[in-house]
Amino acid sequence: MLMPSIFNNSLFDEMMDFPFGGDFFGDTGRMLNDYRTSVMKTDVKESDGFYEVDMELPGYKKEDVSAKLEKGYLTITAAKNEENNTDGSDGKYIRRERYSGQCSRTFYVGETIRQEDIHAKFENGILKLTVPKSEPAKIEEQKYIAIEG
Repeated sequence: MLMPSIFNNSLFDEMMDFPFGGDFFGDTGRMLNDYRTSVMKTDVKESDGFYEVDMELPGYKKEDVSAKLEKGYLTITAAKNEENNTDGSDGKYIRRERYSGQCSRTFYVGETIRQEDIHAKFENGILKLTVPKSEPAKIEEQKYIAIEG
């Protein structure tokens, strides 16, 4: 029976899993859902004078990740295009799959932060950023002028 699905995840999974658990009908649709929910998990740690940002990007390479600073907003984007081809011996398609996706996160870091101030390193699927704290805008003291008369 064909059931409507979104990203190979059946709309009725939760209803069908309730009495039996996930293994009764198989968990093939759940693998992609678990992947989508585990992408771009972010930890922000405050230190003296800067923030340390660790962002998990499993399955992505350094070339797939970009960071952009614009008008005080730091945007991290990860894009991926994959093609998985499996051909039969006589050249007929047995299976062809394609995946194309993009995810991004945006953080306000302040308009005084410059691109040169932010340091980034990508290692083992984790993007590590060091972002300096922006100085709060100083509010000018109100100075009153004495009025004679």
